Amino acid sequence: MKSKLIARVSIILALVLAAMAGQAAVQNAFSPDTVTSTTASPTHTDRSIEYHNGPVLTGTQYVYFIWYGYWATNTYQQIVLADFMSNLGASPYFQINAGYPDSSGRAPSGELTYGGAANDAYSHSASLTEADVADVVAKLILTGGSAGLPLDPAGIYVVLTSADVTVQDGATQFCQSCCNLHGHSVVAGSDFRYVFVGHPARCPSACAQHGGPSPNGDYAVDAMVSWLAAALSEAVTDPYDNAWSDRYGLENAEKCEGTYGTTYEVTNLWGQSAQANVHLGSRDYLLQQNWVNGKKGHCAMSVSQ
Repeated sequence: MKSKLIARVSIILALVLAAMAGQAAVQNAFSPDTVTSTTASPTHTDRSIEYHNGPVLTGTQYVYFIWYGYWATNTYQQIVLADFMSNLGASPYFQINAGYPDSSGRAPSGELTYGGAANDAYSHSASLTEADVADVVAKLILTGGSAGLPLDPAGIYVVLTSADVTVQDGATQFCQSCCNLHGHSVVAGSDFRYVFVGHPARCPSACAQHGGPSPNGDYAVDAMVSWLAAALSEAVTDPYDNAWSDRYGLENAEKCEGTYGTTYEVTNLWGQSAQANVHLGSRDYLLQQNWVNGKKGHCAMSVSQ
């Protein structure tokens, strides 16, 4: 099951060179100067987060990507997302989630492992419902083999969409009410957890971060890693929407949307000065903070802050 763990360094290095030229076009086509705001809701820090007796995800979680839609020209974005996922687990940032135990005192370990990826070229068209997102995952699990994904009891399946894809389902409206979401469903009699992260190039004024250059020189992928980190934090601490949330129904990462804490300056691959707040692996990122659980709960990038 774990044979798809990413160690394909030689492939990635080859892809980087091919991606650089195409990435220049992406950076110019979607200038950071056009990014004006985020979807950030006002941070609710006036109420502590509460436990509602539901389960949390303990032990190492294996994260599988699904590249949904058209990703042929987004090689650089795929590399950054895979690199981020390979370094997020056990980081001080993700260890914040270890502060959310269940009724037996068992808590998320803060450990994540990138389990690999599969492709889906519009099996459910470019307009998805939440049920479609779950079905995209289910069908790839049923496909199995080299073209599909394993049915992993410790798996979290992330559907990453290209910029032409949206999710519209009642109150759930990508670019209007959300930039990501998480949920659960059943395939072959087994429960699985899934995450959706939409492409900010579809609505940069809604789902991208602040204006200006981004740490990895691509505002869309830099925003996607931030939304991905938030969704995974919520998936491990509140996988069935009955574990950890505050009186407003906000989960840990939701309580800190649009807040970044202390930042530092980096130079991205285009020679531009950008702001970041965490270094993972060989890259810098600008992630939204997470809620540190405690009597004096607060937004931070690590428990020690």
